[in-house]
Amino acid sequence: MREELVLGGRRHRVVRVGDTVRRPMPARAAYVHDVLRLLARHGWPGAPRYLGTDDEGREILSYLPGHVAREPAQPPDVWSEESLARVARLVRQLHDLTAGSWLAGDQEVVCHNAVSPENTVYRDEGGRLRPYAFLDWDDAAPGRRVHDVAYLCWRFLRLGTSANPTGPASLLRTIADAYGLTIRDRRALVETILWRQDQCWQTIEARAREGEPTMRRLVEEGHVATIQDAYCWVAAHRTTLEAALF
Repeated sequence: MREELVLGGRRHRVVRVGDTVRRPMPARAAYVHDVLRLLARHGWPGAPRYLGTDDEGREILSYLPGHVAREPAQPPDVWSEESLARVARLVRQLHDLTAGSWLAGDQEVVCHNAVSPENTVYRDEGGRLRPYAFLDWDDAAPGRRVHDVAYLCWRFLRLGTSANPTGPASLLRTIADAYGLTIRDRRALVETILWRQDQCWQTIEARAREGEPTMRRLVEEGHVATIQDAYCWVAAHRTTLEAALF
């Protein structure tokens, strides 16, 4: 059957074969596949199904049709308040399904750890694009609920790109409310966003110094500087962002 290139990205080459997707086996394949199996047993539609391995040693996943927000310019529906709330509710569903499972270990839940527009699939619902599933589960790991919520707030609100913090602060509240974030986690949310940003750029730099080609390209293309600018923006507007959560 013919292979159709889905993503020739920095990290790996992904192809579609019929109703399946073939991609290189993730580094922590056993854990990731156990997470996908657990979600499949619950009948959750927000993740692809793990279907095995092909003759080339690639993992086989079910194909999730729809629009994936990979490019910076996106239809307004991707950034709409309703879509942001839906993303938050999807993350809440993931967390509730994995809370207390052996996959969460001694942590609260299993975190996706990369909930972002380019890892989210949208489908048409009455003429509107709405999110319904997440891709790229390679970084899934035990963690706290607020870890995923902080990352999605950073990436979906594009924190650091707005001159005025009022709009992002209001949408931060939208996400926190839609998820049902606790008072404790609301208090920790902005600090956790800063932690995720700091962790992200430091990881890229460290792996670039080790000679990893993908990370070196990210540094050369200015991604570290962009993340650092976003960090400074969040830190500068921290009071406004935190006040909006209560």
